[in-house]
Amino acid sequence: MNLRRRTTAAAGALITAAALAVSGTATAATAAPVSAQDGVTNAENPRVPVGAVWTEAYFPSADHSGVELHADVLRPAHLSPRAKTPVILAVGPYFGHAGQTGPEGWTRTGPSNRFADFTTGTDLFARGYTYVMVDLRGFGGSTGCLDWVGPGEQADVRAAIQWAAKQPWSTGKVGMYGKSYDAVTGLVGNNLRIGALKAVVAQEPVWNMYNYLFSNDVPRPNVTGTPNAYNGIATMASLADDSDRYRANAAYEQSHPECLADNLTNNNNPDLESAYWRARNLAAQAKGTSTPLFVTQGFIENNTKPEDMEEYLDNHHGVERGWLGQWEHVRGNETNGAGQLLQGRAGFFDEVMRFYDRYLKGDKPAVRDPAYAIEDNTGAWRAQSTWPAPSSYTVVGLPDGQYVDDGIASTLAAPAAPGDQQWDMEHATDPAPIAARALAAADAHSYFSWSTPTRSRVRITGTPRITLYAGAPGNVMVRLWDVAPDGTSVMFDENVALIEQAGRVAFDLKSTDWTFETGHQLGVQIGTIGSGSWRDTPSGNTIEVTRARLSLALQNPASDVPTQGDRSPFLDTYLRQFTRTLTDVGAGTFPLAVRDRH
Repeated sequence: MNLRRRTTAAAGALITAAALAVSGTATAATAAPVSAQDGVTNAENPRVPVGAVWTEAYFPSADHSGVELHADVLRPAHLSPRAKTPVILAVGPYFGHAGQTGPEGWTRTGPSNRFADFTTGTDLFARGYTYVMVDLRGFGGSTGCLDWVGPGEQADVRAAIQWAAKQPWSTGKVGMYGKSYDAVTGLVGNNLRIGALKAVVAQEPVWNMYNYLFSNDVPRPNVTGTPNAYNGIATMASLADDSDRYRANAAYEQSHPECLADNLTNNNNPDLESAYWRARNLAAQAKGTSTPLFVTQGFIENNTKPEDMEEYLDNHHGVERGWLGQWEHVRGNETNGAGQLLQGRAGFFDEVMRFYDRYLKGDKPAVRDPAYAIEDNTGAWRAQSTWPAPSSYTVVGLPDGQYVDDGIASTLAAPAAPGDQQWDMEHATDPAPIAARALAAADAHSYFSWSTPTRSRVRITGTPRITLYAGAPGNVMVRLWDVAPDGTSVMFDENVALIEQAGRVAFDLKSTDWTFETGHQLGVQIGTIGSGSWRDTPSGNTIEVTRARLSLALQNPASDVPTQGDRSPFLDTYLRQFTRTLTDVGAGTFPLAVRDRH
C-alpha cells in the first residue's frame, strides 16, 4: 500500500495512515482532507477518536539492540501540525491493532481503544494533549523478544519517553498513564529518573515483577501460564490493511522462535536474589526517585496484589497521590452494570487531569485533593497525607506450635484453583464463593494464635511481617483473621514461603488496611499451604514452629479524616468468599491495641 512517509532527525519514521482510512479502497491521494494535520481522523476511520488525528511512528529502543518500537500517535485535530502540547504516554503489550489480549474482530486497522475511556472521559484532545501508545518489544508493531519488564523493556520505556519529549509538536513534558502492565511501565518510567517525565498515573500495578509468579520461592499457579499468555499476545496476527512495516515487525517471532522459548524459561527461577529478578525489583529500584506519582491499589486484589507497595512508596520521595481500597483489578473510573463505581470514589478523571495539568502545564488546581484517599474494610473513606500513617508499631510474640506440611487443604482453606492458570495481568480467576459454616480452628495442617479481644476499634495498616523458627524444611502459610465475638471470621491477609532448611524464616504479608471493631480478635494461622493460590511441593514433614513474632503497624480510627467515597462493590464479594464461623477460639495471649505514645 502506498503510504506517505516522512522523517525528522529526532523521530525516526513517521507514517501517515490515510490509505487505511476508509473501506479498503481509499488511498492517501483520495482521502478527503478534514484536518490541517497530516494523518487520519475519525471521519475517515471510526477507530480514530473524535477530535484526534492518527499517525504511526517507529524509533529504536534505547539499548542499541536493534529493536524497533512502534507508536500510535493521536494529536488534537484542532491544532496545527507543529503546535506544541504536553504528551500523555502509555507503554505496554496491549496496544496491538488487532486487539489487546486477543483478536477483537476489527475489519480495518487503527489505534487501540484500550484507554478510549480515558481520552474521551477527560476530553484529552480538546484540552490540548497529545496521546501516544508505544508497543513494548515483541508486541504489536515492535520487534524484539519479550523481557518481562527487564532491562530490555526498561530501555523501551526510556526510548519512548525521550522520543515523545523530543518531537517538534511536544513541549518536552511527558506524563505516563496505564493500568496493570502499562501501569508497571509507569513505575519503570519513574525509576529511570528522566527529566522529561513529569507525572505518572499507575493503576493496579505490580510493584516487583517477581511477586506475580512467585512468593518467597513458592511458585504461583500461573508461573508458566502467564508467560504462555504473553506469548499468545505477541504472536497475534496483524490486520490485512496494516502497513508492510507493521506486519513485518508483528511477525518477528516467526523468524525468531527463540523469543517464545526463552520467555517460557527465563523467568522460572524462584530465587528472588537472582540477577534476573534483581533487575525487575521495581520497588528496590525506586529508591530516591521523585517523579510525581498517582497510584491506585486494591488491598483485596485478586490479580496484581499489594506486595512491595509500601517499599516502593517509601523509596519514592516525590509528590504522591493515591486511591487505596477494597476492590478488584479495576480502573478508577470503571462502573458495573448498576452504574456503581467499582472503586467506590467519584471524580477519578477530574483528579487525574488536575494532576496532569499541574505537573505538565503548570496550572495550579482550583480543587485541593487529598494526597491519599483510603477505603478500609468497613467501606469508609478517609484522607491522609501519606500511607501508611500508623499511630504505633507493635511486635507480638506468638505461642509455639506445629503442623504437618502435607499440602492438604485445611477445613478453612479456599477451594483449589486449576493447576496451571494462564492469565495475563488483565485477567485473573476469582476464587469461588464459600459458604460460611461452623469449623474448628485447629487441625493437623495448621495451628492458631489469638489476640485478646480489642477494647476499642483498631486498624492494622501497612505491611505485616512474620518471623519464625522452623524445625524442619518444608512450606509455611501465614493467614490473618478478623474474628468477631460470635466466631464469624474473615481471612484478610496471607502469604507463603518455602522453608529451605530448619531455622529462621521471615517474610512480608500483603499490605492491608483492616479495621477491627471493639471486642474482635486477631487470629494468626500458621500451617501448610494447601491452597490453589500456590503450586507448592509438600515436604511431608511435621514442622515445629518456635519464637514466632508478628510485626504490625496499628492505627487509631478515631483520628480518621473523612473524604467522599462509597463502599466498593467487590468488598461484599470478598467477604462472602472468605468468611467462616470458627469454634474453639482461644481467650488470647497478646493484646491488639494502639500503644500510647505519652
